[in-house]
Amino acid sequence: MMKTQDFYYHLPEELIAQDPLEDRSSSRLMVLNKETGKIEHHIFKEIIEYLKEGDCLVINDTKVIPARLIGEKEGTGAKIELLLLKRKQDDVWETLVKPGKKAKPGTRIMFGNGLLVGEIIDIVEEGNRLIKFYYEGIFEEVLDQLGQMPLPPYITHQLEDKNRYQTVYAKHAGSAAAPTAGLHFTPELLKAIEQKGIKLARVTLHVGLGTFRPVKVEDVTNHHMHSEFYMITEEAARIINETKEKGGRVISVGTTSTRTLESVADERGYVKETSGWTEIFIYPGYQFKCVDALITNFHLPESTLLMLVSALAGKEHIMAAYEEAVKEKYRFFSFGDAMFLM
Repeated sequence: MMKTQDFYYHLPEELIAQDPLEDRSSSRLMVLNKETGKIEHHIFKEIIEYLKEGDCLVINDTKVIPARLIGEKEGTGAKIELLLLKRKQDDVWETLVKPGKKAKPGTRIMFGNGLLVGEIIDIVEEGNRLIKFYYEGIFEEVLDQLGQMPLPPYITHQLEDKNRYQTVYAKHAGSAAAPTAGLHFTPELLKAIEQKGIKLARVTLHVGLGTFRPVKVEDVTNHHMHSEFYMITEEAARIINETKEKGGRVISVGTTSTRTLESVADERGYVKETSGWTEIFIYPGYQFKCVDALITNFHLPESTLLMLVSALAGKEHIMAAYEEAVKEKYRFFSFGDAMFLM
């Protein structure tokens, strides 16, 4: 049995990055050879030295929506906090509501003095609420005005600039969390990478909060992933498949890009233009079909993301690398440093 506790490591709290760095690409980069376990220490912008002409970088161009809303219950004025998880129909969203006890069907919640009104219409799995919104104008614009970035619970500092929890190539709105491996790239670095003959393939996976859900079962294989929506364009599929054909490496930026590619790849590792929902859960023993290398951040103990990177580079290599990262005082999690598994 593969136990969840096998993926535990001790992390001193002060190593959890609370704020983004001034220069995105100046974070640290640990390079791990997934075959030998050899570790090298670099600055993120030096990743270009490890990328070869003919490789392709697969980036997730999802955009985080300011999904955290704080409002008042109509009638009592009690404070209610919402997190938008998934758009079900135009104005109906699946949400996480705190405190949940007060949020019964029929309850109306006012945001921004009534600029936005939400009515709870149903209770669904895990106690999430379906809410129908009423407003004037364009929902995204109202949300932009009233919503806050849904930072993970381990980040306690206020974010000064909303865009810092957004990749520079974010395009399609729909995520409840950022694909954080992409936060290290600047427009200048991406340009330099393309000039070196490395192609960029853009895919989309809207990150749900299920990504951060702790694994609560003892046996890893019993954990159930939430489904997340993905999209691969014809152009992205062509770039990835041509890279494969010519013997280049498909380098995934982030676990979200990885899960998208592995959800759709055929046995030869080829992908096609498609969209859909994935619940893929990658843990050691999984055979990768499409992804050759991965750029990623440092993940929470006992998380599905730590299991995914262990599947790619081997659990022993990963746990040793994390021990080294703690010893070298790397910064961890969303605003933290990066790792290149090659």
